[in-house]
Amino acid sequence: MEQGAVAGAEAGRFAHLSWPFFGEPHARLAHEAAQWASRAVGNTPHATDADAICRRLVREMGAAGWLRYAVPSQGGDAARLDLRSICILREVFAFHDGLADFAFAMQGLGSGAIAIAGSEALRETYLPRVASGESIAAFALSETDSGSDVAAIAATARREGTHYVLDGAKTWISNGGIADFYVIFARTGEAPGTRGLSAFVVDAGAPGLSADERIDVIAPHPMATLRLTGCRVPADHLLGAPGEGFKIAMRTLDIFRTSVGAAALGFARRALHEALQRARTRRLFGQMLSDLQMTQAKLADMATAIDAAALLVYRAAWTRDVAGGAITRDAAMAKMYATEAAQGVVDAAVQIFGGLGVVRGNPVERLYREVRALRIYEGATEVQKLIIARQLLDAAARSGEGALP
Repeated sequence: MEQGAVAGAEAGRFAHLSWPFFGEPHARLAHEAAQWASRAVGNTPHATDADAICRRLVREMGAAGWLRYAVPSQGGDAARLDLRSICILREVFAFHDGLADFAFAMQGLGSGAIAIAGSEALRETYLPRVASGESIAAFALSETDSGSDVAAIAATARREGTHYVLDGAKTWISNGGIADFYVIFARTGEAPGTRGLSAFVVDAGAPGLSADERIDVIAPHPMATLRLTGCRVPADHLLGAPGEGFKIAMRTLDIFRTSVGAAALGFARRALHEALQRARTRRLFGQMLSDLQMTQAKLADMATAIDAAALLVYRAAWTRDVAGGAITRDAAMAKMYATEAAQGVVDAAVQIFGGLGVVRGNPVERLYREVRALRIYEGATEVQKLIIARQLLDAAARSGEGALP
């Protein structure tokens, strides 16, 4: 489908912006972003040069002003970010192209820890360049044996005079190989487990850091394994205090985890749009596919799942922006449900397309590959369930619920 037609179709998808979660600026933002994306973002189903595409998108998003919604360039205060705006933009960009969503989101996630815990000097050095699209950021938390289990991080950082020396490896690092700097989490050993981790800003050109081992995933985007071999980092590139790395990582993820659900919404809305178009134009057994009750039931399920996911995503975003306080449970619910629901919606769209749905390059085939990773990164579905349950149990213990008389 031509991008102009997609943009026109998308204009009718903003009815949810009349919900009480939003203000007039949010609706305006969605429409302006959709108009920009229809001109600047092209579908890249094969992403033959994902590195070049992402570099271009970051530059253009910076020039257009979109990155400032995910990166607090002035003052560096993450509390000033409007999570509803971040979610709206991820939803819009994902509707148009997965790499556009990726490029936008990683600028925020990759620099979020600096906004949260960086010194004034670090914020002034890095954040304006990320917001303008001049620099590409990356968030390096995962390792081979410590994805969901952050306490198992093995990379080390030891203090030597005015520097820290980092050794180890990080993997599944988005923007690996094209980033200008990385926020790297390593063990400084103040305490066992998560309490002994610290976070550092490491420039891509730092001696002892390499990102040569690239990872090819089903929806291509820049990803690599980082190697740290005696990598010397100035001590003033430490974020927060030694041992605060886990807290910084979780605060960063609390902001951006909700927005993963918003990206899932964008993929799901595009899948429903494509499915509706297919159902209304495909003849089967002497009638339109849309006339079959089984098709109608599937479309109804898809639409309901999308609205339910949107309510959870924007409840979490509104709670963070307006009500204040921690949204760990709300963000986990939003991320878990929206990504699982989007997978089901996209799968249903592939089924409605039949054989065409698995032809490489078809919009729903592209969506099928793009949506799958969302159920894994920034905390797999199973981890979100543990987070939700633990939050519920902790709240029950504090209130005395379930105690025997």
